[in-house]
Amino acid sequence: MSSLSASSDSRKGRTRTTRDGYVLEPDRTDLAVRVSDLKITYRTTFEKRPTLKQAVIRMGRGTRQVHTVEALKGVSFEVKNGTTMGVIGANGAGKSTLLRALAGILPPTSGHIETWGKASTMLALGVGFNNALTGRENIILGGLATGLSRREVRQRAQEVGDWAEGGTDPFIDRPMRTYSSGQSARVGFSVGVHMDPDILMVDEALSTGDAGFRERAAAKLEELRARSRAMFFVSHGLASVRELCDECIWLDHGRLMMRGHPDDVTQAYLEFLHVKNSEQNSEEV
Repeated sequence: MSSLSASSDSRKGRTRTTRDGYVLEPDRTDLAVRVSDLKITYRTTFEKRPTLKQAVIRMGRGTRQVHTVEALKGVSFEVKNGTTMGVIGANGAGKSTLLRALAGILPPTSGHIETWGKASTMLALGVGFNNALTGRENIILGGLATGLSRREVRQRAQEVGDWAEGGTDPFIDRPMRTYSSGQSARVGFSVGVHMDPDILMVDEALSTGDAGFRERAAAKLEELRARSRAMFFVSHGLASVRELCDECIWLDHGRLMMRGHPDDVTQAYLEFLHVKNSEQNSEEV
């Protein structure tokens, strides 16, 4: 089990308590993920353009202002083994932030995250690759980043490359700066799904690439779903969420609005969007 919180203790098998009073139980065999009161806040700065008077006084320099964004606001849920969890919501709802936190990329501002097993994330296929290196070299780097040994990575590099090419013209040993966006996405997806993840996190992976790639990707995800502890699937395609997922959570502006069966949650989300659009249209009239 891995544990991440604003006040974390990595020792296993012992009851621990965070500063906010949340009691951490010993390892659980029925859970893949547990999130408790997760809050993530970004603090960004931007340059405010000065007025003419301010520019003269400050010799043309602008003023830097701090803007606080509450990306997640007290989100809590548990995911049991064998669950495929859909995550839906409008742009800016906090979906990708949640997955980055679960993957350990973003630390919680407060609250706690526990994951049982190794997570593999495909948040943006092809992002993070070194374009000066070949696809095969990036596969090796990606495997090392997931915690595999050099020996394990070398053993899997050929399999990953063959799946990425999918019988098309060979490109895996060319520099990635020569790749199309679809070829980069194939390599990124192949790295993610061939590293034996316990918890797989997919953000719109199936919307990238040609029809052949999407069909192979869907089949591979179905295969992984049968073996993994859990899978998170973030998508704006509600039909895909209903087809692939066992459960679903709906986020809106960082808050958990609803959790339940995908049919119920997606229906409530659509009704919410309809009401929201109707209100906006009435304000414009």
